[in-house]
Amino acid sequence: MGFKCGIIGLPNVGKSTLFNALLRTAAAQAANYPFCTIEPNVGRVDVPDGRLATLARLSKSVKTVPTQIEFVDIAGLVRGASKGEGLGNKFLANIREVDAVAHVLRCFEGGDVTHVEGGVDPVRDAEIVETELMLADLDSLERRLDASAKKARGGDVESKAFVPLMEAAVAALRDGKPARSVTVAPQDQERFRQLQLLTALPVLYVANVDEGSAAHGNALSEKVAARAAAEGAQHVVISAAIEAELAQLENETERLEFLLSLGLEEAGLDRFIRKGYQLLDLITYLTTGPKETHAWTVRRGATGPEAAGVIHTDFTRGFIAAEVIPYDDFVAAGSEQAAKAAGKMRLEGRDYIVQDGDVMLFRFNV
Repeated sequence: MGFKCGIIGLPNVGKSTLFNALLRTAAAQAANYPFCTIEPNVGRVDVPDGRLATLARLSKSVKTVPTQIEFVDIAGLVRGASKGEGLGNKFLANIREVDAVAHVLRCFEGGDVTHVEGGVDPVRDAEIVETELMLADLDSLERRLDASAKKARGGDVESKAFVPLMEAAVAALRDGKPARSVTVAPQDQERFRQLQLLTALPVLYVANVDEGSAAHGNALSEKVAARAAAEGAQHVVISAAIEAELAQLENETERLEFLLSLGLEEAGLDRFIRKGYQLLDLITYLTTGPKETHAWTVRRGATGPEAAGVIHTDFTRGFIAAEVIPYDDFVAAGSEQAAKAAGKMRLEGRDYIVQDGDVMLFRFNV
């Protein structure tokens, strides 16, 4: 399953530097001028998960395969993008293709990097981007709503289902609120997603701070945290400059020593990746054995057959049952056989809702 998290923000806030560090590569050119990134850069990164190594050790696995998330570095947005300024519609079209957005906000003063707005104010920057996205959504919906309403009056069943959702989103946007503020019934969630509204996407605010503020943040990042809390969104504090330096260190011991010298226990990117994973409302289940220990990604609420289909689509069609051992029980027992002997293995059917950390073995017939 492919899950994409788009990295957005104004030009020159550190998006491409962050992306380069994520991939430990120079794939995304970083420079001190607007629109350095024109075509979006795409890369898949491993989701940090200490459970993999533990299971691999217990199962004596030959290899481990982590789950991944895809990040897309999207060109910087400017005022008027919804009307075609900067890269305009090209930028907005790239955002429509992702499942969530990581909004990078500059939270450091000084330096050689110029700010497109002439000064540093992360809340203002967030509002600029949010306003452009809301204007683009409103324009898109208003153009579609009349046609859909006409079809609904003519008896079109599909249009009748979409019109109330579109009207609710238009009302919110006209009131200056993003589409994600609309309360949508569970049975309408998929239809609402099909509207492809930019402001319906979940948001992770990334406060890009100076090196000295990486451990505890600063006054600017606190403003970002307050905004995220008010919206019910998530945020993470990162120093893109530190992450860029870390990306150049090949030795894990050197990386750890460098982090500790800065008062950090782990790389900010590890927190960023985990937050992105949580933002998409994803969970991990695991398979393990002598050949490999493998982490698999599913959306929260996935059933046994849906989880099996991530390994191979035939597994969904031929699903019979799933042998499930919770991770903690597996580790406490020390092996799959010991967990089964202790009665910790459950046999679950088609309606089972997969839990994060489930160690699973599927029975199927195709």
